[in-house]
Amino acid sequence: MLNLFKTPFKTPLRNVPYILFLAGLALSIWLVLRLILSLQVGWGQMSMPELAGIFAVGLWFDLAALSYLLVPWLLFSALLPKRWSGADWLNKLRWALAFLVVFSLVFGTVSEFIFWQEFSTRFNFIAVDYLVYTHEVVGNIRESYPVPLILLAIALFVLFILFTLSKLLRFETGPHSLNRQLSLLAAAVLLPVLSYQFANVDQMQFSKNAYANELAGNGLFSFSAAARRNELDYDKFYKTIPQTQADDILKQNGLLRQAFSSAINSQHEVPDISNIAPFKRRPKNVMVIMVESLSADYLGIYGNKENLTPYLDKLAKESLVFDKVFATGTRTVRGLDALSIAIPPIPGQAIVHRPDSDHLATLGEFLEAQQYSTFFMYGGYGVFDSMNSYFRGNDYKVVDRTDFDKSTIQAENVWGIDDESLFNNSLTMIDRMVKPSMPFFAHIMTTSNHRPFTFPEGKIDLPQGHRPGAVKYTDYALGKLIENAKTKPWFKDTLFVIVADHCSSAAGKTKLPVEKYHIPLFFYAPDLLPAGHYSRMVSQIDIAPTLLDILGAKGSQHFFGQSLFKAEREKMPERAFISNYQELGYYKNNTLIVLSPKQKAEAYQVDPVTLESTPTPLNKPQNETLLNEAIAYYQTAARAYKKGDLNEDKNLY
Repeated sequence: MLNLFKTPFKTPLRNVPYILFLAGLALSIWLVLRLILSLQVGWGQMSMPELAGIFAVGLWFDLAALSYLLVPWLLFSALLPKRWSGADWLNKLRWALAFLVVFSLVFGTVSEFIFWQEFSTRFNFIAVDYLVYTHEVVGNIRESYPVPLILLAIALFVLFILFTLSKLLRFETGPHSLNRQLSLLAAAVLLPVLSYQFANVDQMQFSKNAYANELAGNGLFSFSAAARRNELDYDKFYKTIPQTQADDILKQNGLLRQAFSSAINSQHEVPDISNIAPFKRRPKNVMVIMVESLSADYLGIYGNKENLTPYLDKLAKESLVFDKVFATGTRTVRGLDALSIAIPPIPGQAIVHRPDSDHLATLGEFLEAQQYSTFFMYGGYGVFDSMNSYFRGNDYKVVDRTDFDKSTIQAENVWGIDDESLFNNSLTMIDRMVKPSMPFFAHIMTTSNHRPFTFPEGKIDLPQGHRPGAVKYTDYALGKLIENAKTKPWFKDTLFVIVADHCSSAAGKTKLPVEKYHIPLFFYAPDLLPAGHYSRMVSQIDIAPTLLDILGAKGSQHFFGQSLFKAEREKMPERAFISNYQELGYYKNNTLIVLSPKQKAEAYQVDPVTLESTPTPLNKPQNETLLNEAIAYYQTAARAYKKGDLNEDKNLY
């Protein structure tokens, strides 16, 4: 270690500026990360111009990020007193600081590599959100990876690099002239200003290949951009049309929304269930099981050959299976938005995670006002993503892992308790908290199919710690739930809805790969509903209004989603909404319209079988029509939230 801080070299590179030394290390580390990630994706996924762009645009973003990181070192060098310039302690301090800087850069690189394995993107708004919930996220990382060994390996690697470099170079030791000091100060001011002025995260979109665009980014730069863009004002960033035109378009597509009070006080007679759905009679209760990250392609009924879901594949033969259902987003909170307020996914944060999101006209609000016991039950800590405050503020009785007796929990990790224990406790609480004569609606959110993918031993034939095992365990737990529910007196009057919050991965060559939003949806009620398949396209936001109509409850006219069986009977157009936090997708007639910030829009032709997308001209007449429909939906939804049109009337009760 002492040799690291000494400079008696035989043939060193003399008078190397310390700032250039740090800059060179940073650029090298980021280049290596970009190279590793591109090799992992596979160069065959990209054309030669795209590969060249990855490294050319990537260098631009690396320099842009570096412009901010160099500021403290530029100021330090400019303001360093002349009498300290050649001090031995200063040389030691420089090497010690170099260790801290390089350790941080390598640690950030390893973190970004791990983040890429989960999301196939540079740091984005998800990483920003995760900083808020350090207990769950840090705990999840500690349970998923050998953190002490990783930190030790990074420290040893950095020490080796710096020790080697200490043999080869010597830093400048002479005092800076006044002109040099002024130049350093000027650079400290101008570099971040120029970076802010000329470098924009939107410049990552240099190609039609989403992998290439993400690889061209810099994690630190995209992280800071995401922190600034966590909420995006639709009218400021996206294409708009006159609202009167938007309203006409929505009416032509069958959307005639009513305010909460109008919908719930409607005098229209509720149609007989046989006129709007294939049910033999109406269910009294509904239990929605929203399964974490359950992509449709994990299930045999949707084509999987790995036998990961033997129970669900068996249950499909007794259920109404929806063949083409698409999640609205890539995170749990988006799925919760879709199933509670049935709104197209507005840009930025999900509404569940936003402040002032109480007293909305949610599915729970409508049912609670019509004498239902309404529950939101979660296997994790409901403070995460503001789930508890959102559902509690919207008339759900909230239950999370803190409400369960420890003796009833078979296994748990930082993310949540095992699904089997969640389901057992949920049944117990429903029995305890619901009067026999009172109908109930329970929305249950699982956690086992989430990293670190741990679950009770001895339940299935796959190991822990990997996604396939977690999927199969969740399937096992769902089987136990149904079998236990069959012993309850309310079972024959209950509709079980099994659906995913989102898919396990949303990465693909395009910004919004349609196939990565395909999720399962089962309606299971063997005494009420014949088994079969529903082949029309379904958006996740269609579930809430459908359930209200099935129950014979009022309110479905309030939502943006379609009541599915009514839509089928009335031959309403099929469409779906998919998004990430910036891109907003409208999928209809095998065409995907994508709205992006800076008033951008693109069109893609979608293969109806593989769901693969290829760019198509936006100026085709049919695409221009779909573009206006997309704008009408998203613009109206964003404005409805902003103006408070999603709220329930405060004087209702």
